[in-house]
Amino acid sequence: MFEDKVILIVDDDPSLLEMYVERIKVEGAIVLEAIDGEAAVRSAKDNHPAAILLDIMMPKLNGFEVLKNLKSDAETAKIPVIILTALADDQKKRQGLALGAADFIVKSETLPADVVEKLRKLIAPETADGKI
Repeated sequence: MFEDKVILIVDDDPSLLEMYVERIKVEGAIVLEAIDGEAAVRSAKDNHPAAILLDIMMPKLNGFEVLKNLKSDAETAKIPVIILTALADDQKKRQGLALGAADFIVKSETLPADVVEKLRKLIAPETADGKI
């Protein structure tokens, strides 16, 4: 479904990272992983992914710091970022969206298939409804 598009997944929880990596690979994506904010920024700049799934609570740089960094750099500013976090907090959601996130997803409230669908709408909106 993602036809070799590069997706960067940033999360410091190994089990969640593995689950999302495997789920998105099934869709045909090339999946890159980062377990901290500094690695996420480096990977985004080096690989120019089609989209990024970004956790907030991480070592070195938190997700908001990563988002600020990416959106302030012309090289990475247009990469769509979906915040995927355990924080179910309206203030955090407003902050993430204000910093340029395309969407804000609470992990405990969303199935992996729903995350894939949101990615699909960002990357290939014309095929998200099943039409080609």
